Amino acid sequence: MAFIGSPPYSDKHPERIGVLITNLGTPDAPTPAALRRYLQQFLWDPRIVEIPRPLWWLILHGVILRIRPRRSARAYATIWTERGSPLLFHTADQAAALTRSLTAEYGDRIAVEFAMRYGSPAIAEALQRLAVQGVRKLLVLPLYPQYSGATTGSTFDALAADFTRRRTLPELRLINHYCDFEPYIDAMATRIQDYWHEHGRPQRLLLSYHGIPERQVRQGDPYLHQCHTTSRLLADKLGVEQDFCLTTFQSRFGREQWLQPYTDVTLKALPGQGVTQVQVFCPGFAADCLETLEEIAVENRHYFLDAGGSEFNYISALNSEPAHIHALQQLVEQNLADWIAEPPPPREALS
Repeated sequence: MAFIGSPPYSDKHPERIGVLITNLGTPDAPTPAALRRYLQQFLWDPRIVEIPRPLWWLILHGVILRIRPRRSARAYATIWTERGSPLLFHTADQAAALTRSLTAEYGDRIAVEFAMRYGSPAIAEALQRLAVQGVRKLLVLPLYPQYSGATTGSTFDALAADFTRRRTLPELRLINHYCDFEPYIDAMATRIQDYWHEHGRPQRLLLSYHGIPERQVRQGDPYLHQCHTTSRLLADKLGVEQDFCLTTFQSRFGREQWLQPYTDVTLKALPGQGVTQVQVFCPGFAADCLETLEEIAVENRHYFLDAGGSEFNYISALNSEPAHIHALQQLVEQNLADWIAEPPPPREALS
């Protein structure tokens, strides 16, 4: 087996600290062909679908990849922009802003890259770019505030798979979650309060998180607990009663029970309970994407209004807002504190 090499230690390639931020992924284009490639990679991950591989291969290739790409392509087409996929360009903007803030503080000691777990730019490609830049210590920040095996766990799988092919491995740190990180809570509260200042407060604020199967929580996944932790801290920071904020779960797939209450079912029921004005914010999404811009802002809006609601508003994700970038920088600095404190090695030691 030929292992992937790294630049030798030299004054041309001094040792650097790397920061890799990752998100879930996106197709290359809003077309059935691009969606088929993306969904094949995404849905084949055993972290995403825990069905025996032979059976799942038949279902995936015999049914799902024949039907779902065309439907998903139509949904993606409604949110696609001149810059392409919102998740892709928002993540790129976050990486660029984080680079600027860290460079202003630490010069060129820290290199920042971003990658997607599925699709492009791939994690393996970003790791190679960091290796070429002389990164010997690496911090990976999956942009999932709440840990789940299907998100952060799968990100680690991709890192590990790449590392089996590398001759030299960096010192590695992985941020497992930041569901209760105060600057993150502050950034969300500021985003919501700014929206209220401009548009007023609703009768209820839905905090909608991506769902996972209930079975995974029973098997020890901390995701549900961490979602409720975020919701409680955010309600406290906003200074509202806990029942003003409703924690719900969206984007279920398949026939088994997922975390409840479901976002769509809740929105359909609220008007019958006298709640006709709602706003929705998604604390688990660091950047706007299909699940926020189409599923929440369009599809679920129709559910609520068709059920008798009068006013529905989606509050956008933090994206690359300064408060969000500041929170991410603080999170990075907290996890790099000892590495940053170490003086860079003298040049003569690198020759």
